Amino acid sequence: MAPHRHRRRHDEDTGRASSVEIMGITKHSEELLQAQLELWHHAFGYVKSMALAVAIDLGIPDAIHRSGGAATLPQILAEIGLCPSRLHGLRRLMRALTVAGTFAISTTSSEDGGGAGNEEAVYELTPASRLLVTDDGEGLSPVLSLVLNPFRVSPLGMGIGAWFRLRDDDDDDDGRRRPAPFAVAHGGRNMWEAAARKPAFNALVNDAMAADSRFLMRIVLRECGAEVFGGVGSLVDVAGGLGGAATAVARAFPEMDCSVLDLPHVVANAPSGGGVRFVAGDMFQSIPPADAVFLKWILHDWGDDECIKILKNCKQAIPSRDKGGKVIIIDIVVGSGSSDAKQLETQVLYDLLIMGINGVERDEQEWKKIFFEAGFKDYKIMPILGVRSIIELYP
Repeated sequence: MAPHRHRRRHDEDTGRASSVEIMGITKHSEELLQAQLELWHHAFGYVKSMALAVAIDLGIPDAIHRSGGAATLPQILAEIGLCPSRLHGLRRLMRALTVAGTFAISTTSSEDGGGAGNEEAVYELTPASRLLVTDDGEGLSPVLSLVLNPFRVSPLGMGIGAWFRLRDDDDDDDGRRRPAPFAVAHGGRNMWEAAARKPAFNALVNDAMAADSRFLMRIVLRECGAEVFGGVGSLVDVAGGLGGAATAVARAFPEMDCSVLDLPHVVANAPSGGGVRFVAGDMFQSIPPADAVFLKWILHDWGDDECIKILKNCKQAIPSRDKGGKVIIIDIVVGSGSSDAKQLETQVLYDLLIMGINGVERDEQEWKKIFFEAGFKDYKIMPILGVRSIIELYP
């Protein structure tokens, strides 16, 4: 494995330490991850087009124009008449369009009731988005609306557009659990229910997850397998499906007791052999005891409350840190690692895609919030997987 250096940072808000580990990887792995980035960036181009179509339909350029050419998220929300509960979704939409260069962003200082200064993001029109303003009867919005119509009427575009217009009384549980845009566009069925009804779509999802595990786990085990999995006596792969990732770990560490936790209907179709034991269960109820819990590309499917519940169950399943207990997460940390603009754009476009199922791609501050609310004390981010990172979480 290539040498790495370690940078430790102190969290001023909590007084607790967090760390990001900057690691070097082999040239072969770097080339594979760069190739993956190129494919993902190309494939997610339609998400950028969808985001632009939604912004035009919601009247965001006009809202900013009516605010003098610059506006905060609450001002935009009020101007276009959306419910306050859509603020987080609007922030994610504007983040993607800002990274794409459609809008610009700056910060302004404001004072809270105690006189303390707070920075607030201000979104501004660019020369491109000024051409989308319709209030003055000029501009190119009609042309763009025609060009972008296929993306507007796609399931993702229709779902997110309709989701933004939902009223708070359309939400479940007093607005805390909102219908996913995917469900809005598919008659109330979420992605997993739709997959259960459509075998071809279900096979597409399963094949994609299996291919990703084969690709990624080879790189993980080659570049940092000893550091991440070495010394772990037992590992449970939560929501590990048919065990592709766990089987790769078991082959690399035959002395490790590896198991997969998933729902009963998934476990019923699990393959035999491979050095992996399958356990039927629900991660929202409990997780089998192990030295380490593995969550590969799982938490981004869920909102903060669900993630905190999953992580609390993980914490109950593992021993203390001094006895080797940890949670190993593979997920996107937006803005972490490379400063490559293409990588950041891919991350925020993926965030809009996962928004379709009420998922979230989080930056470090958003991850930190749920880690500490779940009762964990420290974490380490290893941004060595291109778009994604490895996170070690310690009780």
